Amino acid sequence: MNQSAFRSLIVGVDTKIPLPNGNWVTSINLDNAATTPPFVHVLNEIINFAPMYSSVHRGTGYKSRFTTELYETSRLIVANFVKADLNHDTVIFLKNTTEAINKLSYRLCDDNEKSVILSTEMEHHSNDLPWRNKYHVDYVKIDNYGRLCLDDLVNKLSNYKNAVKLVAVTGASNVTGYVNPIHEIAEIAHKYNAKILVDGAQLVPHDQIDMKPFGSPQHIDYLVFSGHKMYAPFGTGVLIGPKDTFNNGAPEYAGGGTVRTVTRTDVIWDDPPHKEEAGTPNVMGVLGLQAAIKSLCMIGMRNISNYELKLWNYTVENLKNLPGLRLYCDLNPDKPRIGIIPFNLDGIHHALVADILAAKAGIAVRNGCFCAQPYVRKLLMLPKEKEACIRNYHSHSRPGMIRVSFGLYNNYEEINVLIQTLRHILEYKDYYVNNYMTI
Repeated sequence: MNQSAFRSLIVGVDTKIPLPNGNWVTSINLDNAATTPPFVHVLNEIINFAPMYSSVHRGTGYKSRFTTELYETSRLIVANFVKADLNHDTVIFLKNTTEAINKLSYRLCDDNEKSVILSTEMEHHSNDLPWRNKYHVDYVKIDNYGRLCLDDLVNKLSNYKNAVKLVAVTGASNVTGYVNPIHEIAEIAHKYNAKILVDGAQLVPHDQIDMKPFGSPQHIDYLVFSGHKMYAPFGTGVLIGPKDTFNNGAPEYAGGGTVRTVTRTDVIWDDPPHKEEAGTPNVMGVLGLQAAIKSLCMIGMRNISNYELKLWNYTVENLKNLPGLRLYCDLNPDKPRIGIIPFNLDGIHHALVADILAAKAGIAVRNGCFCAQPYVRKLLMLPKEKEACIRNYHSHSRPGMIRVSFGLYNNYEEINVLIQTLRHILEYKDYYVNNYMTI
């Protein structure tokens, strides 16, 4: 498919928005790592299905049976997309990646205080905080470029011997865009009898992912990701993992749809995945997810990855020539990554820069620490005395960065507007610092 045609697949890319000065401009969304707009195909699928919408699993009417078949077939579509094996794995639908990781943290918990979870210093809070109150958590170090140190992973696995239950690692960083060698990490983890969880929230929408066959040393044991970051923003997340993990024990949420038999004294739980999906599921969200997957497959994940990396290269080549702009990522184009660029402008707070971009040119970026505060602090090389400032959420001196993140529909014209606006901000820095109030 021609790259210029990508934009026609997305809802709202040419929407006009008002600026504070009263002018109207075409919005530019460079905050795709947070969430993406929907595919046209996704909205059409939901609208077309709506007249048939009904309850799932136990209804006898035609609409209910039709809805149930669509819902259950979606598991196969999801599994095929990431090459999961449903003979061994199960696909569980949840609200988002965060809920998926929280669920796994409960279902792996065996009250064994010796169990260790290895997270990393580059994780999103969602792949860190859920583990903290249930296990001993340790963190694999990053190098001076912010990339994962595999030598430290090996050392920690060796030192903990067989106590490590899980290595929880991001597939791609939501701060720097670095893509981790997940299959190599899996192979290392399995040598020490540990399993691996890949947080695929950033990786799955932007590149091909293969969970590898069960039994392969490179097999990904658990994978989580969200529809709202892959052009299906309707509140559905996915947890894929071995059925054995969910066969025994009670789910952390219990209720309708989770059981086979209930008496006053006993409960017989249903098989996974149903025992893990309490209450009425988000059928529309699941439909949106499968429709998004079909669109992504039609375009081709390699085509998407290649195009977004071209956008990244073009942007970085222009940004690095702007005096006073500081980039916080490895600029080697040969290192695996997705289209994310973190930066700051010297002498201007990140929140102010983000506000000016929105007010002057209708450009949406993200600023702050991106739910990865320990990682951002490391990249910024903050001294210890800055931690008091970080604790003050409302402080205007709170450290952080600006993040640009690309989707498959962004284009070079939008990047040129970004570069031109940043150049303008740098040229008139003193004026903005002294006169411009953050929104």
